[in-house]
Amino acid sequence: MNATNKEPLEIERKFLLIGEDWKRDVVGTPKRLSQGYLCSDPAKSVRVRIAGDRATLTVKGAREGITRLEMQYDIPVADAERMLALCERPLIDKTRHIAMHGGIKWEVDIFHAENEGLKIAEVELASEDQVVPLPAWVGAEVSEEARYYNSCLARHPFRDWPEHSR
Repeated sequence: MNATNKEPLEIERKFLLIGEDWKRDVVGTPKRLSQGYLCSDPAKSVRVRIAGDRATLTVKGAREGITRLEMQYDIPVADAERMLALCERPLIDKTRHIAMHGGIKWEVDIFHAENEGLKIAEVELASEDQVVPLPAWVGAEVSEEARYYNSCLARHPFRDWPEHSR
């Protein structure tokens, strides 16, 4: 959630990664995330996520550009495990790295399983017009391309995209 707004909004830009230079900017320890969707309608989604010893339930509204309503709640891990069993398949399996560039925190997600080969960097903004210095390791912006949304990847995994079939 955007800390500067009173509304629970997520303002986020997404980019494909280029190469491995992002690793030089990583801080902290990466976390393996398992997440699923109880609802993945384009107008709303309900996500369950386990990241290490923390679990969350997140409700998101429809996107308007790069902004959408987002409300997130901590829940017991045992409850999250039960909820994941109810989620659409496949689940999203990824490792999240935190990278700092120009004083800005980037979340770098390396996908596994059905989405193996997909690598995305995301940055949360305080406002839609916030200027962000882009690291050399980000490529094409995919912020408004629905197929890169995690909720879409759960329904149409990267491995099934025609341009990525083996």
